[in-house]
Amino acid sequence: MAAEHDAKPINRVEIPDIGPVVSSAHLANSSLPALSEVEFALTMANNAYHRWMMRCMTAAGLPGLSPLEILIVHLVNHRDRAKTLADICLVLNVEDTHLANYAIKKLDGHGLVQVGRNGKEKTIAITEKGAALCTRYGEIREALVVRAARQLGHDPADISRVAALLRTLSGAYDQAARAAAAL
Repeated sequence: MAAEHDAKPINRVEIPDIGPVVSSAHLANSSLPALSEVEFALTMANNAYHRWMMRCMTAAGLPGLSPLEILIVHLVNHRDRAKTLADICLVLNVEDTHLANYAIKKLDGHGLVQVGRNGKEKTIAITEKGAALCTRYGEIREALVVRAARQLGHDPADISRVAALLRTLSGAYDQAARAAAAL
């Protein structure tokens, strides 16, 4: 005879198809709902990436830098070549040069970059201290993020294709922003 506390069979509940995972269902109700999925994923990834950059830079030895400042110091370190403010804004797709200029002043104040001139153009070069900080950041990134990403088992070629898709979509958003500004 079975005791009262014996487990009863569990009725399996069918989970309904909930549709795309989005943050704004009214925007997903369009001719391309998958784009809303991408937008929500971009929002989540952007916030996670910014949080990661700031925590990684803190672990590398310099707390208090903003995500833009971190991106700029890495870009200036790229290929060990001085960059202009215009180059930095173009590569990082920063529309407001004042934000980039303020970030550069802050990085200069920390001794991570050196501001100079090439004719009338402002140039920004990496310092030894800045290069060392970028190297340390890279070591932490390799140990924590790259290792975790590799453990997911995705083909690196697939990751590159996703990056290419995101760059292409950024062009569509830039064009749409220009069109919206003209309305």
